[in-house]
Amino acid sequence: MDILVLDDEKEIADLVELYLKNENYNVYKFYTSEEAINCINTTKLDLAILDVMIAGKDGFEICKYIREKNLNFPVIMLTAKIEDKDKITGLTLGADDYITKPFNPLELVARVKSAIRRYTKYNEKREEESIYIDGLEINKQTHKCLLYDKEVELTPLEFDILLYLANNKGKVVSSEELFEKVWKEKYLDNNNTVMVHIRRIREKLKEDTRNPKFIKTVWGVGYKIEK
Repeated sequence: MDILVLDDEKEIADLVELYLKNENYNVYKFYTSEEAINCINTTKLDLAILDVMIAGKDGFEICKYIREKNLNFPVIMLTAKIEDKDKITGLTLGADDYITKPFNPLELVARVKSAIRRYTKYNEKREEESIYIDGLEINKQTHKCLLYDKEVELTPLEFDILLYLANNKGKVVSSEELFEKVWKEKYLDNNNTVMVHIRRIREKLKEDTRNPKFIKTVWGVGYKIEK
């Protein structure tokens, strides 16, 4: 787990680093906001601890910057004094927690562990709910399909076809299997229903008919979504 620590009070930053390293976290420690921003831009982080009152961009501005970049890792704010309006400001900007100075380092470690645990559980749940394929997101819970974050209007049947193929990524699914699993009826050799529906799905996904990106045709066998 990679954690960014930003505080211009060297003793505090060093103390936080020491306790986090004792818990086997990998720590990126900085005393200036410029260095921290550079780290945010170049490193995959799991959590950030930001001093609110710091020269240059303050902790609130950096928190806002993190969220504007669509990074959703937890952010814990360190502050010498906390007023309700400051807390509301931080929470509005996307902060997850506050710790007031002076603080017990063991409490900080406990808050870090708690934030990472929540973040990990959230991401695991999200992964379970959705299938991601090169810009395509298929959400099993909401029955929504997004292509590059824009919703694709699929009928329930079209969604079920796409979901079945996605659940079998890397495997060639025959027209017979697809029909019997989705329609739950006996497949007829002369039935071109599957082909017609695949064509409609491809149109909605703006597929190149000669070289489709998502649903490939394996001639004489069936259809396949690559892994």
